[in-house]
Amino acid sequence: MPITPTAKIWMNGEFVDWADAKIHILSHVIQYGSGWFEGIRTYHTKRGTAVFRLHEHIRRMFDSAKIYRVKVPYTIEEIEQACIDTIKVNGMKLCYMRPLVYRGYGDVGVNPTGIPIDVAIAVWDWGRYLGPDALEKGIDVRVASWNRAAPDTFPSAAKSTGNYLNSQLIRLEAAADGYAEGIALDSFGFVSEGSGENIFLVRDGVISTPSLARSILPGITRMSIIQIAKDAGYEVREVDIPREMLYIADELFFCGTAAEITPIRSVDRITVGSGQRGPVTQDLQRRFFDVLENGNDPHLWLTFVK
Repeated sequence: MPITPTAKIWMNGEFVDWADAKIHILSHVIQYGSGWFEGIRTYHTKRGTAVFRLHEHIRRMFDSAKIYRVKVPYTIEEIEQACIDTIKVNGMKLCYMRPLVYRGYGDVGVNPTGIPIDVAIAVWDWGRYLGPDALEKGIDVRVASWNRAAPDTFPSAAKSTGNYLNSQLIRLEAAADGYAEGIALDSFGFVSEGSGENIFLVRDGVISTPSLARSILPGITRMSIIQIAKDAGYEVREVDIPREMLYIADELFFCGTAAEITPIRSVDRITVGSGQRGPVTQDLQRRFFDVLENGNDPHLWLTFVK
């Protein structure tokens, strides 16, 4: 979906006009995909505007950069405050936020030693990632022909820009075949994740999700759903999931900052459960959005924008 520009973008400690937020064409991030980013949502709750799990997102961005031997030229606390300031300066009550650390302009060699590290933060209004009706009606997906990278190739725990070339292939293939999204298997044939979402499976009331060893991003929303489900008394397992379990699951759903909790109604044209949003998925949605819309926040996941 197209982006609606806002007024200002934070770049290296200063606010610049949206149209002036530019980098050099030979910046390392363009040549080699050397960037690390987050997607964060801000909600307009009944208690006011709040960012969902801001600290966890920014900490993960710093972790992603560290894996690639990058020292971010700001502290976690400074970037968190910059995120809040960017929301304020743009007057946003609810928005999607994109903090980005990237290797800038300096050299076009593969070796990035000595290249400047830049940081930017943008916010904009972004609706339902997989469509306006997806949260209620669910989506149709396929198992992708593209697998996630093996554990000894790219670090899946790092949310790096280069990793999303694989995600593009998965999403483009799904769209070309008439599906809303694709599910990637890992290099061993086990279920991994969607192009930009983690995945959960429900069977006989037990909730399962692939472990971190299955080349998945350690999702912030994933972590939140596990906690919400355990609080509600569900049994939650982080296990290896073979492909065929997708076809005989009672319920499946994607989760992520953009996707939130999106039911999956079919995989490879095979109906999941009744073909509608299942009761466990609906219950987890209700509990999740109680935090995000009503501000009922027992785990202190919300950072309120004063």
